[in-house]
Formats: sequence, C-alpha cells, structure tokens
Amino acid sequence: MKLALLVLVLVGTVAVPARCQVQADSGTTVHLPRQDVLVHAGWWESAVLYQLLPRSFHDSDGDGSGDLRGLLARFDHLIELGVTGICLGPVFRSPMRDGGYDVSDYRDIDPLYGSMGVLEELLERAHAAGLKVVLDFIPNHTSEQHEWFQKSVRKSEPYRDYYILRGGVEEEKEQDDGKEDGVPNNWQSLYHRAAWSRNVRGSEYYLHQFDTTEPDLNYRNAKVRQEMEDVMRFWLDRGVDGLRLMQVNHLYEDAQLRDEPLIDQKGSLSYENMNHLHTRDLLDNYILTFDWRTLFDEYTRAEVEGVKDHTKLMITSAYTGSLDGTLKWFGIGNRSGAHIAQNFGLLREITPNSRAEQYQRVIDGWLNGLPPNGVANWVLGNQDYRRVASRFGRERAAGLAMLCFTLPGTIFVYYGEEIGMEDNEAISWKQTQDPLGCNTNGTVYQQYSRDPARTPFQWDGSNEWAGFSKTPKKTDPWLPVHRNYGVRNLAQEKSSNRSMYQLYRQLIAWHQQSVTLRYGSYQSFVLPDNVFAVLRSLLGEKEYATVLNLNSHAVTFNVSRVHKHARRASVAFTSLEGAHTVGESLQDIGNVALDGYETVILELSCGMAWRRAFKSLMVVAIAGLVCSNWVRLK
Repeated sequence: MKLALLVLVLVGTVAVPARCQVQADSGTTVHLPRQDVLVHAGWWESAVLYQLLPRSFHDSDGDGSGDLRGLLARFDHLIELGVTGICLGPVFRSPMRDGGYDVSDYRDIDPLYGSMGVLEELLERAHAAGLKVVLDFIPNHTSEQHEWFQKSVRKSEPYRDYYILRGGVEEEKEQDDGKEDGVPNNWQSLYHRAAWSRNVRGSEYYLHQFDTTEPDLNYRNAKVRQEMEDVMRFWLDRGVDGLRLMQVNHLYEDAQLRDEPLIDQKGSLSYENMNHLHTRDLLDNYILTFDWRTLFDEYTRAEVEGVKDHTKLMITSAYTGSLDGTLKWFGIGNRSGAHIAQNFGLLREITPNSRAEQYQRVIDGWLNGLPPNGVANWVLGNQDYRRVASRFGRERAAGLAMLCFTLPGTIFVYYGEEIGMEDNEAISWKQTQDPLGCNTNGTVYQQYSRDPARTPFQWDGSNEWAGFSKTPKKTDPWLPVHRNYGVRNLAQEKSSNRSMYQLYRQLIAWHQQSVTLRYGSYQSFVLPDNVFAVLRSLLGEKEYATVLNLNSHAVTFNVSRVHKHARRASVAFTSLEGAHTVGESLQDIGNVALDGYETVILELSCGMAWRRAFKSLMVVAIAGLVCSNWVRLK
C-alpha cells in the first residue's frame, strides 16, 4: 500500500503542476490547479449540488405545496441524475410571507413540509445513497412572528436589543430629501419600501432590509451572535452536512445610521438609486462569518477518526457589489471563511448579448482571483433570477450547461434546469406570492416577482398539475404549473435520446469520473467570429475542448486555434439541436462547422502517444527503483 501511494504521488506530481499563469500561443491565460489538490481536495470541490425549493418539488398530501415526504417519494430522480448532494431550500417554521425566508422558529420544521422525524428520514436516505444534504439558512433577519421579536418590541429583557430599534426623528424643517417624516435615516429596503417600519406596539421604528415582515437582527449584541451559533450547532448536531448562509453581506449596518448617498441626486429615493456604503458588504460581515467558520471547523476536528469526507460545509450566498467582495468570503489574511463562496458571475453578468470576450472576462476573472484556499464554483440559475432556458433559449441553455461542467470546481444545478424548465409568465397579480412583486402593483409586478422561476417541478403529463400532486384536493398548487408541462416534463425528457435531461445526466457522470476535469489545466480562447472555447488538459489523460457558437448564424472554427498539436477530434457531447452527433469523428479539424448557438465538447487526440508511453515508463521505473530500495532495506 505504501509503495502504491508513493508511486501515485510521484506520478501525480509530474502530471499536476503547481498553480501558475502562463501565456498560451493564442494569448489566452492558462490556469493550473494547486499541487496539493490530489491529497487535500474536500468532498465539495468537485461536487454537483442540486438546489431545490421543497415547496415546489413534489406534493405528497395534495395540499398544493411540496413537502419533505414528497421529496422522499421522488428521491430516485436525484440518484438517477447523479448529483452528489442537495441544497434544501428553507424548511424552518415560518408564516410563509417570503417563501420561508421569514423564519419564526429556527429549531423546528414547518408543518407545511412535515416534521423533524421526516427530515431525519431524509438525511438517512441521502447518506445511505452517498448524497450530502445542505440546508439553506437565513441569519440576517427573522419573521416578525419570531418569539425574539415579539419579546423585543415588548421591551422584555434580554431581548430588548436583539433587533435594530430606533426612536422617531423630530423634524423641525420641511423634509427635502424625499424620506418619510420621522424615520431614522434614508435607508431603503430591497423590497420597494423604506427600510424602517414603525413598531405597532410603540413609537419606535425597526430596521428591515428585506420585507416589512422580516426585522433585521442586531449582531452588535453578543447574545444574538451566541443565539445564532447555538442554532447552527443544533442542525449540525442532527447530521446535516452543511449550511448555505444566505444574504450574509447584510448582517451589519453602519452603527451611526448615516444616510446613504444617492447615485442621481435628482432621482427618486429608491434602493436602486443608492450607493450602499452603510448597509451592505461591511467588513464586520466578513469577520462574523470567519468566526462561524471556526464553529464549522470544530465539527470537522471532532469527527471520528477514519471517517472520510466528513467536513461540515459552509457556503456563503451573497450578491456583493464586486468580484473582490465575493472572493473575500473565502477569508482575509490568516482568517478562513467559507468553504464555498457562491460565484454568481455567469448568472448576473452573462446575458444573451454577451460576446466571447465577456465570457472570458467573467470566467477567467474568477479563476485568476481565487485565493489559495478558494474553490471555483458555477451557478446558472437560482430562486432569485429568471430561469436559464427563458433567458437564453433552450439551445443556448444546453451550451451553458456544457460550459459549466467543463470548468473546474463545484456545480450548482437549480431544480428544473435538467429538463429545461422555463419561467411561468402567466402568473396573475392575484396568484403572485413573492413580496418583491406584491409590494408593487398589478401593472408592474411582473418586472419584479420571482415567482415565475419558482413554479412546481414538471414530472409528467399525467394531470394538469404535471405530476407535482397526484391526489390534489380542492386547493391548486401554491403557484400555477407552466402551461407547457405536457411537452416539457421529466417523463418526456427521459423518453428522448437527445434531450436536456439526458445531456445533464451524461455531463454529471463525466464531471464526476473525468480525471482531466478534476485535476487538469484550464485555458480559454476568444476565437474569430464570436466563438468562445475552453481547453482542459492533463498529461497522460484525455483532453477536451468545449466550443460555443454565440451567434444565431452558422460559423466555422479551426481546432488548432485551441490546441496546436491536435490531429484528430471526436464529438463527446453536443447541444440539443446542432448538426453534430455524439461519437462523430470530425474529418477536417481545421474547418469545423457549428450551427447557430450550437455547442460541442470535443475529445482531442494529439498524435503525441510518446507522452503516455513516457508516463508509463516513469511509473515502471519509479516502481522498480522503490522496490529495489525496499528489498535492500529489508
């Protein structure tokens, strides 16, 4: 065993250089992984995490809302898809004014979803199948119905200072800054309201950066910090594999409550028209999460010796104002932060009009900026944005998935992406649930509501609820099912050999099995005619080039622009509607045609078999040398 391990390490050292940056012949940047990645990689560094909203996944009891029992009933889908873990949307007790992100009890499961016993059953089922379970966790605020807030507004000790409460401001002169009379400052919430609401039990105002029903916690109070640490321990003690900490860049605000400057001095007083210097991305936010990482590390050290991949995962999810601000969640100086700081570059910065140069800037910017302990990760969709198939169209959505699975690191898959689900834009004003839409009006709500991307999963065409609920009662699903459920559902996708589901399933398996993807170098290329390409290489292993035609019209490209030593190429994956087929051997690699928006992943052969032969000889030579020395020592 020692001999085999030594040979593996020596060969791995030859194959996997230390992280560096060099210039390729085409002028693109090359990124190589850390030398210690073979030994120290955590289970999350190449994971595929399936993010789902339990309320929209499957309804087991016909009440119109998905639940944990429904997730258990459909658990085989996750196993067949091949994901390595799930990020479970909020399941804590809640009045559901904001989709469960308004928590009224952090230590209980909302009856809408089931019970603690059902969650424990889910954990057992997942772990038996080798899947990890990460819970979405909302530390910035609670529901106004939380016991802490109710005691706080009653001025009960020690809860008096659990939230940010301030008395009204006396205004002797006429307001000329547009803010409401009496509020402590001009801060605005993300939900189209002033960030201050008057406490119904008194004259004080409470701060809420999100909905009026979600008062912000006061993390300058040590008791609040301790309460939240206790809650985290509560769930980690129950066997969850990690927590995804949501909106952590809003935890602290300016202690002096200074007004935020307007971008346009003549513009309206709105969240979008403010430089958020005092309510977002404060250094205190990072320091607090670094303290929480220490808590997670305690669990890692406390695990039984010999248990593999036992790390409790800490993910931060925050829409920070800059790339540097996002990367800081990994840590600053000698302070370690998140294991994964979610990267929303592809989600927020790439649009249907983005050119190849923009793709390269977003992807390479992230990889170049990663600190030594940073983990690359990629997100195409989530509960806050329009679905990728609606934003880009089905063909380009497939190409983006192929790109993501080619890139190094962790992949987040938002439920429904694997079947190409689209936004349900037919949700009426009356049916709208999301406060981002509800806080506007029936004329403009569709511009803001996130409900279209949160609709029930479309399992089959068996009934008008798309199999989401097989025994519906009088209540319709909590959000209406998309009208295209008859043609866009899992059963239909499974029946086709060339479908989004089949593509995702194959990409996930490739992502998990390929040594090149896990340890190989990365290179990106902006090719002529607005074509973007990525090359993944590892000495002695298969090399792959992913090529995206970002145009609506057909183009051609030369494989040698991506790999000058390539002599042959075959199609490993192709998007849904292109002219190429999987397994196809390309006859002329200097003139490869791509249809409009077509993406291909090519397996390259370089006519350099001596490299593999050299590696084999190295293994034999090293093994012989070690064996010889071993015999002499004996």
